[in-house]
Amino acid sequence: MAARNGRTPAAVREEIETERNRLATAVDELRDGIGQATDVGGKLRANLPAAAAGALVVGFVLAGGIGATMRLAFRRGREGETKARLGSFRLVDRG
Repeated sequence: MAARNGRTPAAVREEIETERNRLATAVDELRDGIGQATDVGGKLRANLPAAAAGALVVGFVLAGGIGATMRLAFRRGREGETKARLGSFRLVDRG
């Protein structure tokens, strides 16, 4: 029994089997690619010094380190007379 397009059932089965094998190969390659793309631990180990420096900078900024450093570096003299002092706390007369 010949099909309308001139292919025999055996030829169609052979094409289906060939496409099935190609699809299985493509799926295996995709799985390998996804496994490599999602390996965060391996990427982190490969770039550990840069990742540690980045984490340090982000932690410093989030903790307010830039503002605190600038206040410390560019501290202005305080006006007024110190009336009492206890540790880092002072009672200052500004008037």
